[in-house]
Amino acid sequence: MARIELIAATAFGLESIVADELRKLGYENMEVQNGKVIFTANEEGICRANLWLRCADRIGIKVGEFEARTFEELFQQTKALPWEEWLPVDAEFPVTGKSVKSQLFSVSDCQAIVKKAIVEKLKDTYGISWFEETGPRYAVQVSILKNRVTLTIDTTGKGLNKRGYRALAGEAPLKETLAAGMVYLSYWKPDRVLIDPFCGTGTIPIEAAYIGQNRAPGLTRTFAAEQWPNIDEKYWTKARKEAEDLWQRDLPLMIYGSDIDPKALRLAREHTREAGLEGKIYFQKLPVKEVRSRFHYGYLITNPPYGERLGNTAEAEVLYRELGDVFSELTDWSLHLLTALPKPEIFIMKKWDKSRKLYNGRIQCHYYQFFGPRPPKKQNTDEI
Repeated sequence: MARIELIAATAFGLESIVADELRKLGYENMEVQNGKVIFTANEEGICRANLWLRCADRIGIKVGEFEARTFEELFQQTKALPWEEWLPVDAEFPVTGKSVKSQLFSVSDCQAIVKKAIVEKLKDTYGISWFEETGPRYAVQVSILKNRVTLTIDTTGKGLNKRGYRALAGEAPLKETLAAGMVYLSYWKPDRVLIDPFCGTGTIPIEAAYIGQNRAPGLTRTFAAEQWPNIDEKYWTKARKEAEDLWQRDLPLMIYGSDIDPKALRLAREHTREAGLEGKIYFQKLPVKEVRSRFHYGYLITNPPYGERLGNTAEAEVLYRELGDVFSELTDWSLHLLTALPKPEIFIMKKWDKSRKLYNGRIQCHYYQFFGPRPPKKQNTDEI
């Protein structure tokens, strides 16, 4: 099997989580950069990364990287790359791009030049002058940052956040990859209770259940590279069997979601059914101020409304004060909240222990974590 350089693209702030996910999959040779993790694997690694990574956006094959300040440099160095190793004669290979702080700032021109360079290389390889592009899709991306060009082929297709359970979305939906990152960062364990008091359409509870059951998030979907002749079907079969074998379907969970929006709750229940988690997650219509629990050492993990996202700031502040009141009564719990509202400790009435900058779409947020005490080692952490 070949050694392939791959790029796991991710939202800013989630890079270290993706790197940790890759380590747990057994991949150690990696480099963490802003918005991506570069790692080395084989064909089977392409399959496993797509199936298992919860917080990455997509997996790309790194075809080449070089400096380019002129269109001629871009053309010649692109043409010199081994495109024939991946693109069969009938490949469909659209080119998309982006350019930041570079002399080659015209994205459309860069896309056209990369496309032409690949065509010229394939002409030399296959000895034909026209390509029908009727075969499998190999989406090429040209990314230029400070004159440094990176060329990749996407293996994923639809983003990795597309788990398959959320065909419908409510207002201001939280991306699945970000929700999974929030659960990871909380250090929640499946033997502890988890409540999302602003659950919306259920993304945080569902992602927590996937993590708790050790369920590969991509298990029920397909990927672009599954259609490629370059990757033998046996690798996909082996990777999916591994995921099926590691899925702890019958693991009991204590995951709850509440909200005041009946439409959002209907969607949450529908998404839970689509995810195959009916009977594992429980939802109820409940204002945040009425949230209670008879359990100890639990976790509140949530993405409350805030002015930039829903409603207005004054209304959001009322909800945060109510959340603070609830948290003060849950004396041995932890609170983990994602918000764009500054200084939430004013409303939570406690200084946060840890903060991390994350992006909810294009909105810059912070993930504030208020850690509760650890349960005694010999004490049962279930209900008293």
